[in-house]
Amino acid sequence: MQAPLNQQIVISGVGGQGVLFVTRLLAEAAIAKGLAVLSSETHGMAQRGGTVISHLKVGPFTSPLINPGKADGLIALKAECLAQHGGYLKPGGWAAVNSPVPMVLAASSTVLTLDADQAAREVDDPRSVNLIMLGFTLANAQQAKDHHQRSFCGLLDVAAVLKKRLGRQADRLKASLKALETGASRAAKTS
Repeated sequence: MQAPLNQQIVISGVGGQGVLFVTRLLAEAAIAKGLAVLSSETHGMAQRGGTVISHLKVGPFTSPLINPGKADGLIALKAECLAQHGGYLKPGGWAAVNSPVPMVLAASSTVLTLDADQAAREVDDPRSVNLIMLGFTLANAQQAKDHHQRSFCGLLDVAAVLKKRLGRQADRLKASLKALETGASRAAKTS
């Protein structure tokens, strides 16, 4: 068994997409596994659809901010976030991007794309893009052959956090788990 991964992940999108919710789910999943966590977020004009970026560090780090060129991964809830925040990725890093078309960043980076907006329309829940992308990201990480592209947590860990957070809100929990599974089910088809 390999030691827990130390990871630095950037999550970006625009106000109202649930960037901070995804960050909290991942942080709580790490805490439940007994891992050290630091996070920080930067808000643009979020109420007007401005950029929101969140930094998540899992492991024995001392500063919550991720320096450019140091992130292991990027979850981009909008396609344009790859151009805006792709510079945070280290060589060999990965990005999971909400985009209807394939995208590239640097030759050494892995960029996986999913049209999460379309997937959200298919499940009749346009607000579920964030959880669809999270499910997609975690399922791809579970399938990754490269140890450095794996995640400190998996789908079951995040599902457990959702159940704890939303346990008294049956309809919202059901929709959230469905969104997570929708994204996960698209991973095998696109990776």
